[in-house]
Amino acid sequence: MATIFSDSWMQEFAGIWNADKEMIEKLSEANFTSTIGFGFIGEDTPVGIVEVQAGTIIYAGEFKNQSLDWDVRAGMDAWKEWLIDGFGFNKLGVSVSSGKLQFVTGDYRQMIRYPNMAGPFLRHFELMAKLDTEFSR
Repeated sequence: MATIFSDSWMQEFAGIWNADKEMIEKLSEANFTSTIGFGFIGEDTPVGIVEVQAGTIIYAGEFKNQSLDWDVRAGMDAWKEWLIDGFGFNKLGVSVSSGKLQFVTGDYRQMIRYPNMAGPFLRHFELMAKLDTEFSR
């Protein structure tokens, strides 16, 4: 069991992402290329990152001061809830408006307007939920 957003956890996540044809196809169609950080509200930096090129993760691991296009943060309790109980479109708006989910970098509104982006964003929570995760810091 790997700790959420640790180097090994991020690499397992990349393997699941890259094996998901639907995820790759939608993001490839959108020519999605970005570096995405994941972490916790109140911390100076994210913990883990993925570098995505045309929908495929080409690097996954711990954050090492890479430049980010997206920086997605939540509290540990929120991450745990979403990865155990699920995170759908119905939770997205409420989580952002309440501050439970924060985009330190990246335009949340732009992302949800495009189905080729919003669908994969929600899907990445489903993929994360497949990992055997230790929720600790």
